[in-house]
Amino acid sequence: MWDSVFSSLNDQPVLKLVLECLLIVVARIIEVSMGTLRIILINKGFRKPGVVLAFFEVLMWVFVASQVIAGINEQPIKAVVYSFGFAAGVYVGSRLENYLAFGKVLVQVITDVRMGTIITDVMRADGFGVTTVKGSGKDDEKAVIMIYANRRGKDLIVKKIHEMDEHAMIVTNEVSTMGGYFSSTGWRRFTK
Repeated sequence: MWDSVFSSLNDQPVLKLVLECLLIVVARIIEVSMGTLRIILINKGFRKPGVVLAFFEVLMWVFVASQVIAGINEQPIKAVVYSFGFAAGVYVGSRLENYLAFGKVLVQVITDVRMGTIITDVMRADGFGVTTVKGSGKDDEKAVIMIYANRRGKDLIVKKIHEMDEHAMIVTNEVSTMGGYFSSTGWRRFTK
């Protein structure tokens, strides 16, 4: 496969090696990013997309690893490039997962009762599921607000709450299991 790509470069071995190394790095970044996403998808319960990614991940690995192993004695730089591609792929995969933000979060807010009412009303108006519980602080009554949301919207929620009450204590937790009311989208049912 790779030989046909580089057949015209046989008279320029340095350029051929540079292009091979570049392809190895790019392929490793893509392959390892796919592996990172696969693990995260499966851990979040998205089994079908995880299985599809696993197929393509291993397919890429076979082609890239065979290219590196076949020429490792003649060109050991390929092993270094292969390793660099792995490290870069882990980084890119983690950044990609952070950008895609799979899953749900529970945002918990502790604030005074008056601000709790305001925050609750604003979050409900924005379409979030909100539960408010009365709590007791050291000196006064507190509102404990629990907001269930997509992980992708977590930063916006935290920012909005801090704009309303800069002294609010905010804790976010990823949700792995939830009972009771849950509105599942068609996409979620398809991918599980």
